[in-house]
Amino acid sequence: MKKLALLLLASGLFVIKANAQAVPASTPAAQTAPAENPNAPDIKFVTDQHDFGTVPEGPQAKYDFEFENTGKEPLILQNVQASCGCTTPEWPKNPILPGEKAKIIAIYNTQGRPGAFTKTITVTSNAKSPTKVLTIRGTVEAAPATTAPEKAPNMINTPNPTNGGH
Repeated sequence: MKKLALLLLASGLFVIKANAQAVPASTPAAQTAPAENPNAPDIKFVTDQHDFGTVPEGPQAKYDFEFENTGKEPLILQNVQASCGCTTPEWPKNPILPGEKAKIIAIYNTQGRPGAFTKTITVTSNAKSPTKVLTIRGTVEAAPATTAPEKAPNMINTPNPTNGGH
């Protein structure tokens, strides 16, 4: 019985050792990243930042971030996301062909937001560098406070034609 247990233990160790040797060691080829596609689309912005300076409160502040697909395959903007709800991006939904130019419009809502601001727009695409961050900044000058009339009328007196206008 002891011999049988010892034989089973030895054969189990042999199987484990054989399996451990059968697993190939990691090779340098397995550790390298996949080769970059030399024809991949690439996005090149004229600028990735814009300073509005001082803008009045109320109207929307807009800026066009112009870019070009400098790659050899169509560029697809998969997502364009603003850092908060006060900024709205507009972007082309169709592929941008190689050599073609397009724009992302950044719209900042200044209403009720006096003071300095810095907002970002994250662009995700199929370009060689798949993520690009655009930045807008500026200062919103508070709108002048409106004043109420000194004494607002609480009743409007209109002539009554049935009593002679009195």
